[in-house]
Amino acid sequence: MTRKKFIQKLTLLFKDSQEDLIRYLIQEIKFLQAHLTRRPKPTPAEKAVLARAAKAVDPAYLEKTFNLFTPATLYRWYRELTKSKWDYSKKRKYPGRPRIDKELEALIVELALKNPNDGYPSLAARLSLLGFETNPETVQNVLKRNGIPPSTERMDQMTWKEFLDIHWDDLASTDFLTWEVLTPFGLITHYILFFIRHIDRKVQIAGVTTNPDEKWMLQTARNLTDPDTGFLTPGMMLLHDRDTKYTAHFDRVLNESGVETVRLPPRSPNLNAHAERFVRTVKDQCLKRLIITSESKLRNALKEFVEYYNHERCHQGLGNHIPDPSETNRTQTKEGKIIRKQRLGGLLNFYYRQKTCPKPNPHNAKTAA
Repeated sequence: MTRKKFIQKLTLLFKDSQEDLIRYLIQEIKFLQAHLTRRPKPTPAEKAVLARAAKAVDPAYLEKTFNLFTPATLYRWYRELTKSKWDYSKKRKYPGRPRIDKELEALIVELALKNPNDGYPSLAARLSLLGFETNPETVQNVLKRNGIPPSTERMDQMTWKEFLDIHWDDLASTDFLTWEVLTPFGLITHYILFFIRHIDRKVQIAGVTTNPDEKWMLQTARNLTDPDTGFLTPGMMLLHDRDTKYTAHFDRVLNESGVETVRLPPRSPNLNAHAERFVRTVKDQCLKRLIITSESKLRNALKEFVEYYNHERCHQGLGNHIPDPSETNRTQTKEGKIIRKQRLGGLLNFYYRQKTCPKPNPHNAKTAA
């Protein structure tokens, strides 16, 4: 046997043994794949090593012999590795103007929301008065970025909160509350119509009746808008629900006197929260603690409670102040004797300081003598 044939035979034997080894390694990999508890998560460095090694292998051979990671995954890692090498995005200088300061952007958004009638030039003018140099185009870009429409659309998007804040000084509400009066003929339902001003929480009972028909409602409207003694004055705005007792004639009488009426949306008691709160207050603190046997007693109880509510009761919504305190009832002082004023037999109590008279000066008395 020649030397050349001997070398060829050894090469074939080595090649056969290498293929057997590869087949064995493939079975080991399949065994590992079957017993892995979770998918392995290689690190970026391991991904780079595997990607470079896979790139040097023929894809067809790689598909047949390697199954721990698919060829598509290995090639994707290689593409990401190449892309990261040539990624200079962190050093890139973006074209155009730099973004404005976050404080200025927040101020532009705040001004646009609180001033829906202002367009882009008006908002830029407001900012210049505050020391910020900007232009309408910048204001427009900021509002678009924050999803705020232009002024022509913002003007028609007024919320109920904004509406109430704008008209707060001249806003009043009305509502009915009912109470059962115990009579020899059984329980009789009485309807109590009241009005409340939002700015100072002052309440007026407009009437008590068992039959609130249209005639009674019209007379009540005339009494409320009386030029001398009326609770509602021209320029005020009155909120009421969609109760059928508030008829078109009732609204017409008020409108003719300069009081604008606003009918609330259906099933929205939260929009008439002050009136709803008064209903609960007068029931919990007064009516539920009394057995009322006549309409006159009901009227007296309401009269006493309203006097207490307007002139003696502290209101948390007003910073614990009294809406219309009496001049004779001294409060917020430590001078004078503490006096207890009772209403409805002690059901309602008010405490105040008695005004003390100055002591006479003996020296002045001798001088006068």
